[in-house]
Amino acid sequence: MTKYRTLDDHDFSQEKVLLRLDLNLPTHDGIISESTRLTKAVPTIVRLASQGAKVIIISHFGRPNGKIVKEMSMDQIFPSLCEALEGFTVTFIPHSIGSKVAEDIKRMKNGEICLLENLRFHPGEEKNDKEFSKNLAFLGDSYVNDAFSVSHRAHASTAGVAKLMPSFAGPLMDLELKALANSLESPKRPLTAIIGGAKISTKLDLLRNIVKLVDKMIVGGGMANTFLFARGVPIGNSLVEKDLTDLVQTIERLAADNSCEIILQNDALIATKLENGANYKAVELYDIPEDAMILDAGPNSIPMFSNHVRNSNTIIWNGPLGAFEYPPFDTSTKALAKLVGKLSRKGNLYSIAGGGDTLAALNQAGVIKKFNYVSTAGGAFLEWLEGKELPGVAALKP
Repeated sequence: MTKYRTLDDHDFSQEKVLLRLDLNLPTHDGIISESTRLTKAVPTIVRLASQGAKVIIISHFGRPNGKIVKEMSMDQIFPSLCEALEGFTVTFIPHSIGSKVAEDIKRMKNGEICLLENLRFHPGEEKNDKEFSKNLAFLGDSYVNDAFSVSHRAHASTAGVAKLMPSFAGPLMDLELKALANSLESPKRPLTAIIGGAKISTKLDLLRNIVKLVDKMIVGGGMANTFLFARGVPIGNSLVEKDLTDLVQTIERLAADNSCEIILQNDALIATKLENGANYKAVELYDIPEDAMILDAGPNSIPMFSNHVRNSNTIIWNGPLGAFEYPPFDTSTKALAKLVGKLSRKGNLYSIAGGGDTLAALNQAGVIKKFNYVSTAGGAFLEWLEGKELPGVAALKP
């Protein structure tokens, strides 16, 4: 794991701290519809301000593509930030670099907080432009990255500026990196990955890397169909990527070479249409009609999957095991999610999950709080599973 310094390694009192957060919050008609990222960031802001630092929050909002877009101004976020930081002095500065910004920051008192304008209003942000990075670094004495979710991007505010000043991982970043290390770099074995989703093509790098690291890999969802097809199982009218058969066989060989057991369902729930209330039935794998689709693992697969989970000490989960948006094709996902949650709560295994569809499925199963760690980082979480070095993390090396 990348070595980095945390807030415990430095006294930030009297300093101007450039704090990179992910405040790219979902909004509807100008109103924030989901504020988890902001809520989670508040303790970091409070900790720095309470130490007597001048806290300079930098973030992006939306995709303005290097242009000023009024609807993507950070002033959309500012009222909620003020509300979350009641009792602190918080100001909004409608620019992100320049002498005027530096003067406004200089006038701040220790313990005060400011929010700068959307970094992506400048084309230099996403280009990791050296001058833009220097202009950002000019504003502060130290830099804290508490935005793991954007650290897979080599942008000025994640990679560029971190190399120009004393840099630290914030508490959220530290927590995420430790959770990932516990699950992949130094896990308690046996280590089992549960990998689902619609298409293998979106997770080829993940599959190639994960089979080198885990002891078992349960594959579900539409991507399991391509594995079944590659093994010669007739899958009817199911979603399949036939052109990836050779790649699947390569992954199977790579798994065997690394003593990783790939586990597929042994029966299926099928239907001729994917819709709510569809007529469905459970069948053995070799009994799938030509006009039917595999939409979930069947009733015999669930206890088999469950035994593998019970015999594991660490679980990494990414992707649902069936068409979970259309009950009853959420059956296997819910059953395994509840089991993993139960065993995690009992301390029988360590569980980590991530990815948008994964979070939706775990929420639907009502077990998201029972997992040991749930990553909301999306792309950064996937790239970590793919074995890629994240630029924003690498830049924190002292």
